[in-house]
Amino acid sequence: MTDTIRVRPAAATDADALAAFAESTFREAFGPDNTPEDMEAYVGEAFGAEQQRGEIEDGDSIVLVAERDGELIGYAHLREGADAPIFLERFYIAPGLKGRGFARALMDDVFSAAVSRGARSIQLAVWERNPRAIAFYRKCGFTEVGTRTFVLGTDPQKDVVMERVL
Repeated sequence: MTDTIRVRPAAATDADALAAFAESTFREAFGPDNTPEDMEAYVGEAFGAEQQRGEIEDGDSIVLVAERDGELIGYAHLREGADAPIFLERFYIAPGLKGRGFARALMDDVFSAAVSRGARSIQLAVWERNPRAIAFYRKCGFTEVGTRTFVLGTDPQKDVVMERVL
């Protein structure tokens, strides 16, 4: 196995694999701290293959996949909106590969993709109870700019909104 990754734009043919990976990494990250009912309600809407295909094909989105030796190990989803910052909707690396530089490599490609779309900054929202992710985003140059509510199933949760000027 190599210690390098290849990051590329997702294609519609990636939708099935991306849906499975996205659901798996989301469950791993947040399942232990949420009820099974809330998790089922959220993942049922957020991670199906058709949902992923729609996000990949959406002209206002950039979906990047990270692969190592041909295996999907991470992904990022950016969304352009009416306002200036581009928004990093999702950013995940396979759990067993965290802390090995793969997330930073993917984030560098996120920055490049955002710049290529003319973005001047990137915003993201991260659960306040996810200190490891918050620390990673700080290391990548993001600073806290506010909070927002994220509803997981029926549970309103507090996210920290962070931004990085490009």
